[in-house]
Amino acid sequence: MLAIMTGIPGTGKTTVAKKAIEKLSPEGIDYELITYGDVMADIAITKNLVHSRDEMRKLEPKQQKEIQELAAVKISQIAMSQNVLLDTHCAISTPQGYLPGLPEEVLRKLSPNVITLIEARPEEIVRRRQSDETRERDEEMEEAIALHQWLNRSFASAYSVISGATVMVIENPQGKVDEAAEKLMSVLR
Repeated sequence: MLAIMTGIPGTGKTTVAKKAIEKLSPEGIDYELITYGDVMADIAITKNLVHSRDEMRKLEPKQQKEIQELAAVKISQIAMSQNVLLDTHCAISTPQGYLPGLPEEVLRKLSPNVITLIEARPEEIVRRRQSDETRERDEEMEEAIALHQWLNRSFASAYSVISGATVMVIENPQGKVDEAAEKLMSVLR
């Protein structure tokens, strides 16, 4: 199975994913957590287009699309032999506007079974981003975060139409990661 998990930076999607995978393992259900951005960054760094993952969103859209497709091929090959939980983004904020994180060509290569959106309240996301010193992120106001999450839902709906995958929205309020992980587990079983 290939499950796609999305959410804007600061929603806690990686934390929710790790918790869900950890809880599923004793049930004999194993997933490899793959971060799409890491696969893309490895490709872009190899091609000398960027020096770090956080520089990816500043590439020209054409370059991003090419790298997305190369990453999709690599990920789909992995998913042929094992369950994959793909940590990625629905809509990527670029200087030119929002870019689909999973354009049609990529979706067709991946052929996901389910698409999940991890969300949190905009004010929580602002606080989480401010406390995360491991990443170099652009500052966004709560209104921009709310718009980005709304766009994610819109993009996910379109992705569902193209791929036939189901869509589930999972709220991840502060201090409730176990509950969010349980909801994610319900679609991964």
